[in-house]
Amino acid sequence: MIIPCIDLMDGKVVQLVQGRKKVLERSTDEMLRLFEGFPQIQVIDLDAAMGRGSNDALVRHIARKASIRVGGGVRTVARALQLVREGAFQVILGTAAFSPAGPDLAFLKSLSAAIGTERLTIALDSRGGRIVVHGWQETTEWSALEMIARLEPYCSGFLCTYVDKEGMMQGTDLAWFESLRRATGHELIAAGGITTLDDVKALSSMNVHCAIGMSIYTGTLALEDLRKLNEVNYSA
Repeated sequence: MIIPCIDLMDGKVVQLVQGRKKVLERSTDEMLRLFEGFPQIQVIDLDAAMGRGSNDALVRHIARKASIRVGGGVRTVARALQLVREGAFQVILGTAAFSPAGPDLAFLKSLSAAIGTERLTIALDSRGGRIVVHGWQETTEWSALEMIARLEPYCSGFLCTYVDKEGMMQGTDLAWFESLRRATGHELIAAGGITTLDDVKALSSMNVHCAIGMSIYTGTLALEDLRKLNEVNYSA
């Protein structure tokens, strides 16, 4: 499945390079019109992820018009429940999945019990082979491959961003995603550096979903081509 991405910052849709440099800015309604016909949209509240506010009104607005997966700043059970009430069918958990000693199993248990494991996706965003947290600003000592099996009981899938190439339009690491696919039977969503139709087809052939942002926003990947791939691969 191809899942277009909407990243929110300061009340607008943005795209960042390496999670830092803003290079594109659009309106929410413009992107919703462009993404019409896609079964799901991924929405990340970057302000919430970085601990400097939120874009809750925009999340509610998007949820009224599309089926969305939402992440960014999910640090508490209350926040996750709020996103579900606002219309998220999947909640994406990143930073709060981890404590200084490893997975925060107590929090994961309480969160999955509150919203259901079927509604929870855990983000294993990685740079230099290590999981990054706090808006990709801090690097942990663990790799996604080390963590994925330990986290399976608490979620229905994983969002794995290859941060090394995020927003750079230089391709992604297919071998990394293939290794993750072998490591789990859960739903797996790839993001970061997905630039060509060959990238999308290769990931789809592994049964890995593609969350795509920059390549869509710059027109490098045509939305019509992506819609057709969705129809071919996931028409059922």
